Amino acid sequence: MKSARAKTPRKPIVKKGSQTNLKDPVGVYCRVRPLGFPDQECCIEVINNTTVQLHTPEGYRLNRNGDYKETQYSFKQVFGTHTTQKELFDVVANPLVNDLIHGKNGLLFTYGVTGSGKTHTMTGSPGEGGLLPRCLDMIFNSIGSFQAKRYVFKSNDRNSMDIQCEVDALLERQKREAMPNPKTSSSKRQVDPEFADMITVQEFCKAEEVDEDSVYGVFVSYIEIYNNYIYDLLEEVPFDPIKPKWNSCSTPMRNTDFVPPQSKLLREDKNHNMYVAGCTEVEVKSTEEAFEVFWRGQKKRRIANTHLNRESSRSHSVFNIKLVQAPLDADGDNVLQEKEQITISQLSLVDLAGSERTNRTRAEGNRLREAGNINQSLMTLRTCMDVLRENQMYGTNKMVPYRDSKLTHLFKNYFDGEGKVRMIVCVNPKAEDYEENLQVMRFAEVTQEVEVARPVDKAICGLTPGRRYRNQPRGPVGNEPLVTDVVLQSFPPLPSCEILDINDEQTLPRLIEALEKRHHLRQMMIDEFNKQSNAFKALLQEFDNAVLSKENHMQGKLNEKEKMISGQKLEIERLEKKNKTLEYKIEILEKTTTIYEEDKRNLQQELETQNQKLQRQFSDKRRLEARLQGMVTETTMKWEKECERRVAAKQLEMQNKLWVKDEKLKQLKAIVTEPKTEKPERPSRERDREKVTQRSASPSPVPLLFQPDQNAPPIRLRHRRSRSAGDRWVDHKPASNMQTETVMQPHVPHAITVSVANEKALAKCEKYMLTHQELASDGEIETKLIKGDIYKTRGGGQSVQFTDIETLKQESPNGSRKRRSSTVAPAQPDGAESEWTDVETRCSVAVEMRAGSQLGPGYQHHAQPKRKKP
Repeated sequence: MKSARAKTPRKPIVKKGSQTNLKDPVGVYCRVRPLGFPDQECCIEVINNTTVQLHTPEGYRLNRNGDYKETQYSFKQVFGTHTTQKELFDVVANPLVNDLIHGKNGLLFTYGVTGSGKTHTMTGSPGEGGLLPRCLDMIFNSIGSFQAKRYVFKSNDRNSMDIQCEVDALLERQKREAMPNPKTSSSKRQVDPEFADMITVQEFCKAEEVDEDSVYGVFVSYIEIYNNYIYDLLEEVPFDPIKPKWNSCSTPMRNTDFVPPQSKLLREDKNHNMYVAGCTEVEVKSTEEAFEVFWRGQKKRRIANTHLNRESSRSHSVFNIKLVQAPLDADGDNVLQEKEQITISQLSLVDLAGSERTNRTRAEGNRLREAGNINQSLMTLRTCMDVLRENQMYGTNKMVPYRDSKLTHLFKNYFDGEGKVRMIVCVNPKAEDYEENLQVMRFAEVTQEVEVARPVDKAICGLTPGRRYRNQPRGPVGNEPLVTDVVLQSFPPLPSCEILDINDEQTLPRLIEALEKRHHLRQMMIDEFNKQSNAFKALLQEFDNAVLSKENHMQGKLNEKEKMISGQKLEIERLEKKNKTLEYKIEILEKTTTIYEEDKRNLQQELETQNQKLQRQFSDKRRLEARLQGMVTETTMKWEKECERRVAAKQLEMQNKLWVKDEKLKQLKAIVTEPKTEKPERPSRERDREKVTQRSASPSPVPLLFQPDQNAPPIRLRHRRSRSAGDRWVDHKPASNMQTETVMQPHVPHAITVSVANEKALAKCEKYMLTHQELASDGEIETKLIKGDIYKTRGGGQSVQFTDIETLKQESPNGSRKRRSSTVAPAQPDGAESEWTDVETRCSVAVEMRAGSQLGPGYQHHAQPKRKKP
């Protein structure tokens, strides 16, 4: 037979302003575990039913240089050390179960450090059941009489449900019962004494307003997330999937029947809901059966003994309760075969593994790896909460990293879709857990600011309510007698009516008497019935009047409520319009702000560009000023030296002119005053030199660079103080120069003599002199002294600027006439040519001085022997 299938309906898309746009924050509760020992130091104090305060322990203060700080954290409600499981369930889990029965999803998880009581809160202990068994008890108390028969709902691998008719369900039940190892019916199953005390709940709890015109089915599944892998704890395997079998040699047994546990994959159905593919879902019909399934999976969960907790959970466990609800048909007999009217709701109870520090738990090997994966998944959960909070508070659209962990990826529907989310923060108040509790409190503070969409109410079925009991017979139940039978039995019995003798006179009178009594009794009963009917009519009339008055009163109240609702609707419409207007204004302001911020950034960039440009111009200006200042200083120094040189040259020229005139006068005076007794002989070249030297009364104009030979007789020279006195010279004498035998020899005191000019010598001196020899036209050697000033260059080197040239030349007396005759004599001022000619006939030696050269002011000195006139 064909069966209809029903899948989890996708949340309907509604327009803006509907109820689904309303969001509620995640409900975060805090439960404080009692201390293990009364004298233990406590770091957490309950201030009131919504606030706790953390105290810094004494040891922590000493290690942190006395830093003492008390911090308070607020929760939706705080449960102290004396809170019972019943009180916690009534506040936290009861509303989630009530929403589950009404077709809404829910998520409840416990969070805290290791050893803070998370598993105790979720599972409970003998004699005091936790949240999980109490949720199961409330579910079956509410839908116990409305459950569908087993296998009417059948789960598949696509996160949906197949619905079978009664016949198919009956065949499925018979097939399962005919199996070799049929399971015992829930009504005949004996409760395991290991957990019997946990599911024995003294308080009766039931949901309100359960839909009686629907049938329900409960399916449970149990998984764990271990090392970021998902394992099915209800999967049937031949052997223990956690620990393989070992033989006597301490080696694993090779058995082909052994199948290691396979991790499961997360998939997304067509409604974009995440589910574990291939996960086992068991249909349960009672609290005992559901908890037995849970306990069977709990034994397979991975736990280990650590330094902080004897039974520490090494994985995150998720117990899912899936409630399938389908309405009855119009007759109220069978399930409605319309999948649009079928609702699947789910409640996930999550026991998170505790965050821990390895330096405290002393974990090694597998325990260390487990702790790392646990902390990583919890860190991913914190990151998702931070991003959700930032997106909701600041309007950003950052991607939430759900896929970084299987834990967050599995429950992304609750945060992105609809459903209530509740978190119980379990804390251990001992001082050793202060730092871990501080991190837990900060995470809880962030989680409270995350909002989740409020679940919508399910659609109301269009069928007539009350159809379950409408077609059931109304009358005596069982062997109850009718009212007429009771009335007839109250009459006196009739006597025997048989007349055997014609003379019998007793039978008829007795019969008449009995009939009269019956008639009298009947009349009395009629009167009593009339009285009671009249009284009942009066009561009915009174009741009708009361109902009519109440209806009038209720109609008045209803009219007032309708008026109030109309007013509220108008107010809501006005507020919505105002809200839209404000939103539009806010949007415009945001756009304007964005434009202004963009303009501000552009102006700031332009300002920075202009500042940089001005800075560069200022730097260029400073460099140019420095350069110009250097050029001005250099030019000033150059012209100062040039002026000094020219002034000195002019002074020397004027002194030489005066000296020449003085010499001429002296010679003239000597010629005039000398007696003419005999004809003078022609002196030799040496005698002429001696005479010239002896006749020189005034100092010679020869510069300091020319000194007489050491073998010549001493002469008193009048030294002219040069402008370069005190400067050091570089005397550059090439190796190819020849030694001359002239009386006048170049000599510079304190000079550095080099054959090749080098930078080291130039760096130590201020003056430069090059001795250059060349062959003159008459075959004599001509020596030139080329002088210059040494300047330092900007590159760190030296340069030479030549200033003047001094020439030392030796001539033969015989060739002087020819050269003389060919030489144009300079014009003599003041008519001195006649005197000079007269003096020339008397002098054997004369000195001619010429100033100037192309390289600058200088002098050329020529020592020429003169021939006497005949």
